[in-house]
Amino acid sequence: MEAIAHARFQRFGTRKVAQVLDQIRGKSVWTAYQTLPQVPRAAAVLVTKTLRSATANLASRSGKQVDPKTVYVKQAWVGQGPMGHMKRVMPAPQGRAMTFKRKVCHLTMVVATPE
Repeated sequence: MEAIAHARFQRFGTRKVAQVLDQIRGKSVWTAYQTLPQVPRAAAVLVTKTLRSATANLASRSGKQVDPKTVYVKQAWVGQGPMGHMKRVMPAPQGRAMTFKRKVCHLTMVVATPE
């Protein structure tokens, strides 16, 4: 059985989140819970919350408690979100203003039990 969790419009760059996902992809949820606090990235908090949501979704779908040692991260990917929503202005020389866009990402995680 599988369960999916999405974290959309998160204020992280896709490359930095992908580096964290590479650490846990294919591993058991228990191992991922042990690994994520050791990862020196701010995006590890986002990945931890999404992983907890995915395992809770799996428990809800199956109707019983799931053991984190038997559940594994089947797929995990991150994509670029829309940057048009968060346009910001940075001061520039001679009184000008330069615009820049804040990066936003969409994180999707699939956890499954071995069949």
